Amino acid sequence: MARTRVRIPAVLALSAALFLTAGCGNDASSTSGEGQEQPRTGKPSVVVTTTWEGAFAKAAGAEDIKVIVPQSVHHAPDYDPKPSDLAAVAKADFVLYAPFEPYAAKIKEAAGSKAKLVEVELDNDPAKVSAEVGRLAGLFGTADAAAQWKTGFDAEYTKLNKDLQAAWPGGRSPSVVTQVFTAWSAKLAGATTVGTYGPEAVTPAQLAELAAKKPSLVLDNAHMSTGAVLPDSGAKQVKIVNYPGDDLDLLPVYRDAAAELKKAMGTP
Repeated sequence: MARTRVRIPAVLALSAALFLTAGCGNDASSTSGEGQEQPRTGKPSVVVTTTWEGAFAKAAGAEDIKVIVPQSVHHAPDYDPKPSDLAAVAKADFVLYAPFEPYAAKIKEAAGSKAKLVEVELDNDPAKVSAEVGRLAGLFGTADAAAQWKTGFDAEYTKLNKDLQAAWPGGRSPSVVTQVFTAWSAKLAGATTVGTYGPEAVTPAQLAELAAKKPSLVLDNAHMSTGAVLPDSGAKQVKIVNYPGDDLDLLPVYRDAAAELKKAMGTP
């Protein structure tokens, strides 16, 4: 997910100060950066940049999870890490980050950590979630916990999908325009996607093209909103939240999106 520019002055400034204490790491629980993973004997210590990566880690079976960027920060790449963040990284087995958060590598470097840096594809599409959770579980050695989570997730997703289809106006799949990073919510609703936009600003030509599709709903990314997308089209704009809360639970993200979608479709 492309976001705003990255600022990392705090990492560079704190690197020297933390080198002696953070550089020790935890050799017994760390894994090498390359090659086959070593067998694990216990649950890993995981540091994640945001609650989104944290929710993936929790779903995969991790229990010791430290989130660096507060949930209140909508644009994670703009966050300036604190000394406590670097200290947490120094003790971690894994550091999870997304491609649009390039400062994660700087955090690990500055802290002198021997943790394995793991790039996570953040997308709430159910197939991608299941794939990433399974991959992380393989790294963590927590496959059983991840399998149990997936069973509950699949059941909840299926229920929400059926409820939303039952709420279709006139029994017909609604036509939607969606921001590229909220396309998963259109899939959850069984909606018909007639156009996408973002993450860049929408041009007048794009607006005209999207309006011509006559969508009934516009699914907007709450974390990258540019305001009303098609204000004069008659389409209802729905705010979709991607990031889980501090409980690191992914399911409420789907439940909340379903509730907003049902409301927009006219279902109480």
